[in-house]
Amino acid sequence: MSFRLKKILIVTGFIVVVIGIGYLLYVTFFRGPVAPPTTSPTITDEQPGALPGSGTAGERPVLEIPGTDDDEPGLPTPAPVATGGLTQVTELTLTAVTDPQLSGDGRTLSYYDPNDGRFYTVDADGNIVPILPTAFPDAESVKWSPDTSKAIVEFPDGANVSVNLQTGETVTLPSHWEEFQFAPNGTDQIIAKSIGTDPGNRWLMIAQSDGSGAQTIAALGNNADKVDINWSPNDQVVAFSDTGALVSGFGRKQILPIGKNQENFPGLVVEGFSFESEWSPDGGQILYSTNGPSNNYLPQIWLVDGTSQTLGNNRQSLTLNTWADKCTYSDSSTAYCAVPKELPAGAGLQRSLAFGEPDLVYRIDTNTGTAIPVADPENQVSMTNLQVSNDGSILYYQDARTGTLQQMRLR
Repeated sequence: MSFRLKKILIVTGFIVVVIGIGYLLYVTFFRGPVAPPTTSPTITDEQPGALPGSGTAGERPVLEIPGTDDDEPGLPTPAPVATGGLTQVTELTLTAVTDPQLSGDGRTLSYYDPNDGRFYTVDADGNIVPILPTAFPDAESVKWSPDTSKAIVEFPDGANVSVNLQTGETVTLPSHWEEFQFAPNGTDQIIAKSIGTDPGNRWLMIAQSDGSGAQTIAALGNNADKVDINWSPNDQVVAFSDTGALVSGFGRKQILPIGKNQENFPGLVVEGFSFESEWSPDGGQILYSTNGPSNNYLPQIWLVDGTSQTLGNNRQSLTLNTWADKCTYSDSSTAYCAVPKELPAGAGLQRSLAFGEPDLVYRIDTNTGTAIPVADPENQVSMTNLQVSNDGSILYYQDARTGTLQQMRLR
């Protein structure tokens, strides 16, 4: 390339660079805003007030409705009466209570308030009335007479006091008596375990509520913890002993009924472990729970005859995985059970695995063994101490997590 041509190219490139820099300076500092082009608006087939079209192919049209959220649909409104679905719950106390008991009139609950150590009643409208002005601070448990006119208060240090809730009279009971229960037939009798230091001086015994007239029923020896006091309404059986012989089949054994007058009743053959029982109001039937390997050690409900002539007959299992102490009879042919919505395997052996698990309420026809769900409490509560009013219209219970008293209407 000649020197002359090279010089021309250099000059030409310089001129182009200068012109480009000048244009950039003009656009940046001197040119005004550019007006948008004037074009006709796009015409569509949509009319005023019509829904939006389907959009571009591959896009999903979205229809937004004010006040709704597709990801969180609204829950159904709880029903005021149990009809099988979500059901309203009423809180009767704001704080935890101890050992609530349906009163003799069947319309109120009596309970001990651990906050001030006093006894109260509460009705279905939430009206709370003190029973006695006297306080019994730091009680560990309370056992009520059937009409709630008397109570036995147990304290952590082993002290026991029998209280007449109508007169306020108190009587101290022996400290080596424990696990009290009143007779279900309205008499003034109580039953308890008399636990002496020596195993040879440990007895199941009966006495009057003031401690007088004590008499032994059965020797306990080293098996006191295997005897469950549960006095039958027909005044025949007072306890069950988990000391029966093993029966053919793994986990099958006998539970021995203990008679009030030392009767020799036939044993109950049960499947599994951790026997718990509830009597029907007339004593003609026993609802109980056990757990075993056949159902991953989950608690299961069973029904069996309970009279002295038929004890152990007509045994049938129900497809309900819960514990007997989460059940209650409304009448001799109807029971209600709180059944956890979910239970991990082994919960029957280690109950703490299921603590706080929300329950569904089932009604059982104890003549046929039919069980149907009747309520899903709106507050997703874990229920304990279930009791039904005398007219069958209200289910009372405690929240297992908070200890508060609650209720729902059954009809």
